[in-house]
Amino acid sequence: MSLHPIWPLWAVLLVALPLVLVCLVMLLRRKDRRIAWLRRLGIALAVGVIAIGPSTMHTTASTVQSNAEIFFVVDRTGSMAAEDYDGTSPRLDGVRHDLDAIVDAFPGARYSIIAWDSQATRQLPLTTDARAVKSWADTVRQELTSFSTGSQVDRPLGALSEALAGAAERNPSNVRLVYFLSDGENTDGEQSSSSAQLESFAPLAPLVDGGAVLGYGTTEGGRMKVWDGFTPTADAPYITDPTNGGAEAVSRIDEETLRTIAEQLGVEYVHRITPDTVEGFTSGIDVQEISADGRREHVIYQPVVWPFATLALVLLVWESFAIARTFPVSRNRLGAVEVR
Repeated sequence: MSLHPIWPLWAVLLVALPLVLVCLVMLLRRKDRRIAWLRRLGIALAVGVIAIGPSTMHTTASTVQSNAEIFFVVDRTGSMAAEDYDGTSPRLDGVRHDLDAIVDAFPGARYSIIAWDSQATRQLPLTTDARAVKSWADTVRQELTSFSTGSQVDRPLGALSEALAGAAERNPSNVRLVYFLSDGENTDGEQSSSSAQLESFAPLAPLVDGGAVLGYGTTEGGRMKVWDGFTPTADAPYITDPTNGGAEAVSRIDEETLRTIAEQLGVEYVHRITPDTVEGFTSGIDVQEISADGRREHVIYQPVVWPFATLALVLLVWESFAIARTFPVSRNRLGAVEVR
């Protein structure tokens, strides 16, 4: 058992100690009222013990809070619906799998999601709620085809830069990991700009402690279904290419661009074509306070005051009855008892 005062120590000394001293003095001086002052001394001592907070220690397991901050940068452009992941599945299926697996690999971390299509938006601010990340991954869809303005892989640069700089300012000692999930395709509307000069991610490298660029798609490419917001995927037509006589459009991964982004950020590039383990790009990262199973022992001190509170209550009731008995009583002419 240990002591964890409920009151500040100065309050205990200022209130409880004088009461105890007064009761002791009166106990010695008023021997004819010894029982009364013993009772009052017991009340004062019980209150004093409650104030200093005798407590027992309990050890429980709780989810660990790590110092990792993980930023997911997710491509939601139409090309991420290309059906060349794990056979003929959409690339976004791979994104969903990898988001879930990375979250599981870093229990207790803080997570944020930045997604981009025709514009970059912060979908989820830094949070310890892993379920929020998984829920977002379960429901993420490509952008509406009618709103598509092409794909530019440097479009999320500004949002990511702002998020990393803010996190570094708030918690400079934390570990920041960036996972960039895309097919690397860089087009601008109907005009390909794959050879255009992209803005560099290199200025962000000092703010990034690890992570990976994850590439989805194949060199053979895949067709993409139209997404209008309500038509079931199975019934949706494929996107066509007006520059190729209206033939079905084919999206191909641009690994050269993805490798360049990885090099600029100072992280590795990993080609993801099947739902394999993510251990290769999540293990070995030095993140403090993360245990093997994501849990740690947590010590809780539980105050033990009920015995002393019970004693104080019994003595107070006794004191009340004793005081009540000292009031003089008389009978009126009708025989009723009057208290004077």
